[in-house]
Amino acid sequence: MAQLVYGKNVVRQILTDEQGQAEQIYLVSHDVQIEDLARKKRIPVRMVDRRALDKMTRSDHHQGIAAEIKDYRTYSIAELTAAKKGTYGLLILLDELEDPHNLGAILRTADACGADGVIFKKDRAVGLTPAVAKVSAGAIDTVKCAAVTNLSRTIEELKKEGWWVVGTAMDGEDYRSLKYDFNTVLVIGNEGKGISRLVREKCDYVVTLPMRGKIQSLNASVSAGILMYEVSSHHF
Repeated sequence: MAQLVYGKNVVRQILTDEQGQAEQIYLVSHDVQIEDLARKKRIPVRMVDRRALDKMTRSDHHQGIAAEIKDYRTYSIAELTAAKKGTYGLLILLDELEDPHNLGAILRTADACGADGVIFKKDRAVGLTPAVAKVSAGAIDTVKCAAVTNLSRTIEELKKEGWWVVGTAMDGEDYRSLKYDFNTVLVIGNEGKGISRLVREKCDYVVTLPMRGKIQSLNASVSAGILMYEVSSHHF
C-alpha cells in the first residue's frame, strides 16, 4: 500500500535511503538534484501543476515536491537492541502518544542525539504516517521504530536483557540526579494523561523536569528532547 509524503528534505532523504521506499516522484518544477537521484534509482519522475499537487497532498506546504512511497518499515525489538551506538543503549518508548507532530519531532531529535530506536504501540497511538514523515524532516527513514502489541510485556523483556527503564512524571526526581550509566529505556507518556499506571509500575526510575515558571508542563516532544540529550551526554 502506497502513501504520499512531501517536502524537499523528506523526499531527498527517501531518495538517499537504502530502504528504497520511493515508487514515484512528483515535481511542480524541475529539480536537477532530485531528478538525478531518482534516475540513479530508476524511480519515475512526473511533472504536475501546483494545484494538482495541492489536491494530491491536501496541503499547500509541499514545496513543489512529493513522493509516493511504500509503507514505512518497522523493526523488531531485537533489531533495535542489536547494535548500540554509544557505550550504553538508548531507546525511546512512547506510551500512547497521539500527536503526529510530537512523534515526528521525537524522531528528529532521536536521530540527532544518536538514539538506537523508538518503540510505540500498534494501536491507540500515532504510527508512521506522512504527517510524521513531514515533521521528522527525514528522520523517519534513519531512526529504527518498533510497533508492539503490549508495552508492559516489552518493558519486561528489555529489563531481562539488562535495560533500565526511566519514566517521566511531574512527581518524579530531578532528571539531572541520575548518571544514566546503563542501557536506558526513556518512557514518554501521552500528551494529556502522561504514562499509564501499568507502565509506571515497571519503571526503575521516574524523573521530572523542574518547572520554575508559571506554566507547569512542557510539550511532549520538547520534554523528550531535553531528556534524550541528557541521557545521550552520558552515553557517548
